[in-house]
Amino acid sequence: MRRSLLLVILAGFLGGALIGAGLLILNTDTQNARVQTSGKALVGGPFALIGKDGKTVTDQDFRGRHMLVFFGFTHCPDICPAELQVMAAALDGLGDDAKKVVPIFISLDPERDTPDVVTAYVENFGPNFVGLTGSPEAVAQAAKAYRVTYSKFEHKDKQGDYAYSIDHSALAYLMGPDGEYITHIPYGTPATKMAETLRRYL
Repeated sequence: MRRSLLLVILAGFLGGALIGAGLLILNTDTQNARVQTSGKALVGGPFALIGKDGKTVTDQDFRGRHMLVFFGFTHCPDICPAELQVMAAALDGLGDDAKKVVPIFISLDPERDTPDVVTAYVENFGPNFVGLTGSPEAVAQAAKAYRVTYSKFEHKDKQGDYAYSIDHSALAYLMGPDGEYITHIPYGTPATKMAETLRRYL
């Protein structure tokens, strides 16, 4: 009687262990399957903004060339001009290969950054730079596609008058000739390192 009871208990433990092991293997296989089929990075996408002379510019206009995209605003005191200078220096370092890359600056401040203002701003960094702006909705859509975070920070200036700035993430995005995301370059990357990264994918 005791022996039969022990056998039943042992069989129960073994059965439970086998079921647990099976579930663990199934779960591991499912996780591995998810990793293997994760697909492409969801960065970038269609946009329709306003460029030089008030002309509508879309992502399709740059097919066949790489896009180096950076989001910011013209009143930015440090990060934006510093990053655009690095982009310009990196492109200079590419020589003739720079023709394969279009540096694009998209304003996150459509309230102040009109097409004329953005165009004049980017021309300080090189004649090949493209400056884009648009309605708040169009800008928000482009920022969302590129996973850019930004917010309006209101404050008072030195005279006590109303003023505001834009807090935003600071990454340069390299997109392929087909418009697909290739990689991103963090703010603070030296121009020589950025040039190396660009050259690797051209």
